[in-house]
Amino acid sequence: MKIVSVMTGAAPGGAEFAAVELLEGLISRGHEAVMLSDWPGIARDTRVEARTLELGPKLSGRSWPTLALRWPFLRRRLRRALEAEWPYDVLLFSYKKEQLLAAGLPEYLRPRIAWAEWGPVPRQMRRGLGRRMYVSASRGVRPVMAISAGTGRSLVQIGVDPATVAVVPNAIRTDEVRFSAEGRARVRAALDIPPDAFVVGCTSRFHHKKRNDVAIDAVAKLDSDTHLILAGDGETESKLRARAELLGERAHFIPTPGPDVADVLSAFDVAVFCPSPAEGTPTSVVLGMLVERPYVSTGSEGVVDLIGDGYGAIASPENDPAAVTKLLRGYRDDVERRRREGIVGGERARERFNSATVAAAAERLIAAGGPGR
Repeated sequence: MKIVSVMTGAAPGGAEFAAVELLEGLISRGHEAVMLSDWPGIARDTRVEARTLELGPKLSGRSWPTLALRWPFLRRRLRRALEAEWPYDVLLFSYKKEQLLAAGLPEYLRPRIAWAEWGPVPRQMRRGLGRRMYVSASRGVRPVMAISAGTGRSLVQIGVDPATVAVVPNAIRTDEVRFSAEGRARVRAALDIPPDAFVVGCTSRFHHKKRNDVAIDAVAKLDSDTHLILAGDGETESKLRARAELLGERAHFIPTPGPDVADVLSAFDVAVFCPSPAEGTPTSVVLGMLVERPYVSTGSEGVVDLIGDGYGAIASPENDPAAVTKLLRGYRDDVERRRREGIVGGERARERFNSATVAAAAERLIAAGGPGR
């Protein structure tokens, strides 16, 4: 079958990475996949065919007035892009803007619509007009693939038909992401970090909803032989750099990792995750697990079914630098714990997020029209 996915307003984050990896997994099963997006690099090192489509920013509290004024124009632009791809079998939408726009498309351009939800329903869609529009748009969508059980519950709670909702985890080429001693040495040498230094790392979008400042403040409370690597991009980078000045040469900022992500993660001893209030299953954490790095999370959102029971730790109180420092200190002082938990995390991630297994599950759901069929 031919699957056309639409993802505009995209940025180099976990949801975008996961969306393309799911399509790559479906290609491996013999299907054709096209991604319509305004981010040129979205297809990265996959066989997904990327086409340019500009539909404005993601739907948010700030963007909705502008998008509302342009709504008829945006719908016509989406329609023309889909007509150029016709015929196809499935439309796959990940973002709320495209999900709502698709409700007004001609029937022949909507042979089957599937949604991929990468995190809990945002606040604006949980009540009032936003909720009514979203639930209305969900009617006839089969399946609605939720990245986690928590995401699935949030969909059902606002009124999405539970017979259409199924949990489909991130699809990752798990065999290609492994710890690399050579990569660890290379990254540390490039950043002038001593081989025996304790390194805390964080791969993240630099966004105001992600409390990356907590990671900086927590490392600042550790001994002077502890280094911090912040890998990412985003609008809060300048503020984070200013905050990290108290660490001096122990703070290292690098761009969002690409094909070298395993090398970057291998350079860490422990990774820190700073979730947003509406987090799905964070790809950065899964990749760290595959590289056998234990994780300390500054909050529970998105990681309650990843961290705990022999792997990693979640800070309490949430986003409290002192609590995060205490957890990091425990890992710094216990090399065997780091090794043991890293192995546990790697085994779990390889079992749960294998691309072939996840793609097969998505394929069955799409073919059947949802879990309730």
